[in-house]
Amino acid sequence: MTTALTKTLYTARATAHGGRSGHAVSSDGSLDVDLRPPTEMGGQGGGTNPEQLFAAGYAGCFQSALGVVGRRAGVDTSGSLVEADVSIGTIPGGAYGLAVVLKVAIPGVDHDTVKSLTEAADQVCPYSNATRGNIDVTLEVD
Repeated sequence: MTTALTKTLYTARATAHGGRSGHAVSSDGSLDVDLRPPTEMGGQGGGTNPEQLFAAGYAGCFQSALGVVGRRAGVDTSGSLVEADVSIGTIPGGAYGLAVVLKVAIPGVDHDTVKSLTEAADQVCPYSNATRGNIDVTLEVD
């Protein structure tokens, strides 16, 4: 099932050339990075890669969603940390796929509340909504 936007709030544009051994730049120039395959995949390293960019985007977006649900619940999430581990690997049929582990911590907030807020943020976060049902996403709370 596709989730259609009811209203577009913002559109980001980035252009890449050279694939995993290339370069990517956003239309406003604020993102301007060399792309390099990691040494773990036989590459030379020395640049970022699509998985790191996805991990940074997902972690940032999820933390914002955590802030939204925290405000709604009256919980201060300003000290929260979200770590995203994005893995790439093979999937059946010889193609490639991704898996994500999101690790959430909110210092000073009890485990059950952090778990509840994390589950609620997973329903609000655009990255979670985009990946749901497409890739494995595991939520872990400290």
